[in-house]
Amino acid sequence: MNLRFWRGWGVGRRMAVITMLPVILLFTSFVWYSWYAHRAQVAEELAERGRILARALAETSEYNVISGNLSDLRLTINGLVQSDRSIYKVDVIDGSGRAAVRVVSDSASDAQAHYYEAPIRKQVVWINLFSDNGTPHVSASSDSRPPTLTTEVVGWVRVTMSPANMMAKQTDRFQIELSMAALALAASGILAWVLARSLIVPLREAIGTLRQIRGGNYRVHPPVTTGGEIGELQASIGEMSLALDESKRDLENKVAERTRDLLASRNEALRADADKRKLIQKVNEIIEDERKSIAVEIHDELNASLIAARLEAQSIGLLAAKAPPGPEVDEIRRKSEAITKLALDLYANGRRLVRRLRPEVLDMLGLHGAVEEMVRHYDTTSGCRFDLHSEGDFARLSNELAISAYRIVQETLSNVMKHAAARSAHVSLLLDEGKGLLRIRVVDDGAGFDTASASEGIGLIGMRERAYALHGTIEVRSSPGEGTDVAIALPLNLPVQTPAVPATISEASTSQR
Repeated sequence: MNLRFWRGWGVGRRMAVITMLPVILLFTSFVWYSWYAHRAQVAEELAERGRILARALAETSEYNVISGNLSDLRLTINGLVQSDRSIYKVDVIDGSGRAAVRVVSDSASDAQAHYYEAPIRKQVVWINLFSDNGTPHVSASSDSRPPTLTTEVVGWVRVTMSPANMMAKQTDRFQIELSMAALALAASGILAWVLARSLIVPLREAIGTLRQIRGGNYRVHPPVTTGGEIGELQASIGEMSLALDESKRDLENKVAERTRDLLASRNEALRADADKRKLIQKVNEIIEDERKSIAVEIHDELNASLIAARLEAQSIGLLAAKAPPGPEVDEIRRKSEAITKLALDLYANGRRLVRRLRPEVLDMLGLHGAVEEMVRHYDTTSGCRFDLHSEGDFARLSNELAISAYRIVQETLSNVMKHAAARSAHVSLLLDEGKGLLRIRVVDDGAGFDTASASEGIGLIGMRERAYALHGTIEVRSSPGEGTDVAIALPLNLPVQTPAVPATISEASTSQR
C-alpha cells in the first residue's frame, strides 16, 4: 500500500490521525450497528405483535363470524386499532374469501408490505347420549372416553402493522445514542488535539533552537519541558549547543591565531616582495646607467678612435696617390680603402649598438620620438605592418618612466616579431593626465595563445616586473587564432613607498615569450 501523502504530514497531523482514526472507525461502526439494531428491533417487535394480535382476534372472533354479528366485532377491532398506533389495518375474511370486516387506523401513516394472518376455527363437540345397546348413556366414574372434537376454518384475520410509531421511538433513542457517541468522539478529538499539541510544541521549540544554532547562535539552552524521547531530544539539543559553542570558541581562537600567523607571513612576504621589486628597480636603474655609460664610451672613445683610424687610412690613401705608380703603391691604396671601409662599418655598428644601449632620440625627442623611430624601424625591416597612435605631451615624463615604457614597448614588439606571425600590429601611447596614468597598448592579429594553459616566458616576466616596479598594471588578453592584446598602465607620479599589494593583473604568457 503506497502512502506517499503521509510523507508530507507534520507530526501533529500524524498524531491526530493515529489517535482519531480508530475512534472514528469505532464511532462509524457503532452508529451503523445501532441504527441497524433499532430497525431490526422494530421489525421483530412488529412481527411478534402482529402474530399475537392475529391469533388473539382469530380466537375471539369465532362466535361473531359464525353468528354473523359483525357489528360487535367491528367495534371491538376498531377500539383495538385506535388504542394501538402500531396497527395499520385489520381485515376479517369469511370462509368464502370475502372481506367481512375491514378497519383502518386513522393515526397510522404507513404500512408494512406484508400482513400477519391467523385462521378463525370453529370447534364441533360430538357427544354420544346413548349406549351401545340403545339405552340412554349414563356416565360413570370409570367412563374415561372423551367427547369427539372436530375443527373447521370459517375465516381468517389479517393484521397489517405500521412501523412509523415504533420507528419514531427508536429514532429518538438512536439520536440519544448518537449524541452520546458524538460527545465521546468530540472528547476523543479534544484529547487527540491535546496530545498532538503536547508533542508539537516541544518539537517546534526544538526546531526553533536548531534553526538558531544553524544561524550561528550556539548560546541557546532549550528547557526540558516534557519527558520521554522528546525530553531526551531537548536535553540533547541543549548539550549539543553547549558543545558547539565551545567548539566555536576553540575554532575562533585557532582561526585568530592562524590569521595572525598568516598576516605575519603575508607581511613578511610582502616586505620580501617589496624588497625584491626595489632590488629589481635598482638593478634596472644600474643596468640603464651602465648602458648609458657604455653607450657614451662607445660614442665618445670608440667611435672617435674609429673616425681617427678612418682619417689616417684616408691620409695613407692620399699619400699613396701622390707616390710614383707601382705595385706596392697600388697595394697600399687598396689596403687604405679596405681600412677606411672597415672603419666605416665599425662606426655604423657602434652607432647601432649605441642606439640599442641608449637611444639618442630618447634623450633628444623623448619617449614619443624613440617609440616612433622603433616602430618605423620594425615597419621597414619586417613583413608586418606597424603603426603608432599617440596622445599627450610626453616631454614631461621622468627619465625612469620613459626608459621603462620604452623597454616595455621594445619587448612587446620583439615578441610580435618573434612569435606572433602577425600581418599588422598597432601601438598606442596615451597620456591620461586626469587619472595620472601613462597607458600603453599593443594589439596584433597574430596566432595568439591560450592564456589559461600557457607558461610564463622571460619576456613577459621582465615586462611585468618593470610595470610592478613602477606600481603599474599589465593585462594580457589572447586566444588561439585571434591575436594578442597587451595593455599597460603606469602611474605618472611614483609613490614614495612601495604598496603592500600590487595592482590586480590579468596576465598570461607563452613558453616562448
